[in-house]
Amino acid sequence: MSRREWESLCDACGRCCLNKLEDEESGEIFYTDAACKLLDRESCRCGDYRRRVRRVSDCLSLGMDRPEYFRFLPDSCAYRRLYEGKSLPDWHPLISGDPDSVHRAGISVRGRCISEEAIHPNELEDHIIGFHDSQGST
Repeated sequence: MSRREWESLCDACGRCCLNKLEDEESGEIFYTDAACKLLDRESCRCGDYRRRVRRVSDCLSLGMDRPEYFRFLPDSCAYRRLYEGKSLPDWHPLISGDPDSVHRAGISVRGRCISEEAIHPNELEDHIIGFHDSQGST
């Protein structure tokens, strides 16, 4: 798969840019409504994609060579779905042909998150939201 094809898998849901908490005992991942400071909360895309890994210490650079990262993605994520041998859902822009289909389907974080800069890191537990199970489902 070319780099361009790989990048086209991103549906711009923004869920991967939400701060997450991991239960150290169970390994369960909990999503918060606090988004990375670089996330454009309207488009649900990174505001500095090319430099994101340098600017945000825990930003993940996804690739099939790093399957351990996929567990931090919601089960709706195309990267994770393809890794798990699943097909893309009907609302995915590559299937629908419409970049806004992810928003209309209610999958994106558009209008449902705040910037991490608006809260203290110790308050993240107070911001846990619905898609919290280890599969990242809603």
